[in-house]
Amino acid sequence: MPKILHILTRLDMGGSAQNTLLTCRELAHRYETVLVHGLAGESRMSESEQAAVEQLKHSAGKRGTRFVPMRSLVRRIHPIWDLVALLRLWWVIRRERPELVHTHTSKAGILGRLAARLAGVPRVVHTPHGHVFSGHFGRFRSALFLALERWFARCTDRTVALTGGERRDYVELAIGRPETVCTIHSGVDVGAFAEPPADPAERKRALGLDPDRRLVGFVGWLLPVKGPQHLLNAMARVWEEHADVDLVLVGRGELEGPLGAQASFSGHGDRVHFLGWREDVRAIMPLFDLFVLPSLNEGMGRVLVEAMAAGRPVVASRVGGIPDLVRHGRNGLLVAPQNELELAESISLLLGNPALAGRMGDAGRVVCREFSLDAMTARLDRLYAELLAPEMPGTAPPAKAPSRRPSGAPGEECSPTG
Repeated sequence: MPKILHILTRLDMGGSAQNTLLTCRELAHRYETVLVHGLAGESRMSESEQAAVEQLKHSAGKRGTRFVPMRSLVRRIHPIWDLVALLRLWWVIRRERPELVHTHTSKAGILGRLAARLAGVPRVVHTPHGHVFSGHFGRFRSALFLALERWFARCTDRTVALTGGERRDYVELAIGRPETVCTIHSGVDVGAFAEPPADPAERKRALGLDPDRRLVGFVGWLLPVKGPQHLLNAMARVWEEHADVDLVLVGRGELEGPLGAQASFSGHGDRVHFLGWREDVRAIMPLFDLFVLPSLNEGMGRVLVEAMAAGRPVVASRVGGIPDLVRHGRNGLLVAPQNELELAESISLLLGNPALAGRMGDAGRVVCREFSLDAMTARLDRLYAELLAPEMPGTAPPAKAPSRRPSGAPGEECSPTG
């Protein structure tokens, strides 16, 4: 089998790590698969998070994935460690001799692509998992990453965007040409979220929640770029109209303490519940009456697919790839990022109109099928096969690339190499 070597900095419970692990697990029967990864110390995972990651690694390993941990491969910029990581990546790639290297996220993409080209790898694929040009850093660092991505696009055969919106950004920002940037949605096991809880009231009690109160839910990192601070501010307006609603925040991060203090200071401490990181999100998501993702920047938002699979109506920011998932007025409502008034009004609209919320939840169950795990792996397999056609037994050489389609078309796939 052709060998594919994946490179990723943090192997944690974030969306990029989950996407990468699932890709390795699902395609290890088709390709000899190696995953080089950092040790995820920056994530400061709890014991339960570490156990969940190890479980997924174990399932990928049983399918044939080999793992190469690398202490120097860190997410933050560190000149000495970055140089060590570059040299080690070059050495590992030279030792493994893969036919294709697939890098994931910005930092691993820079070091991994450079190491791959220095080592003479014939094919390189990069998945940014959402770009960092807005919402993450200041203007200088964002401009630096943009310049680096433009430079390294020259040594990338394909850049994989998670949504059509992200793809449009890359084409418009001159990071790759339309024929080299494609869309492959991050796959979610939608069936796992489709089962309703057997006893919702008892499940709420077990989580310390009042079974008689409605729930507005958020799942994700409690970081400024995810916007939970704007959600809490918006809820102050929502509670003026809907006093029987609680806010449930699932996740952790630097804003957990400040948000808790803000809720207590404003007199809403008993209405805001912090559940921390949970590995049973699939059992919690169906308990929400409404799901909200107020991100300032989002490559795709896998959690939105999970919410839709659970039949939850959603309110989300009109940023990044979210509009590809949330069709305004069909399966949810889109609002301007950081617009707390619009966010509050949209939440109140759905809380006050159960019939509309129900229709949107039903529509979400249909839309989510476009983002299934099977769909992702099938399209990645097709991409790899096109790039590796001469090396794959029984595969004809790739045809000449077809004429360009309009850039940014939803679901557009990569053209075969010419």
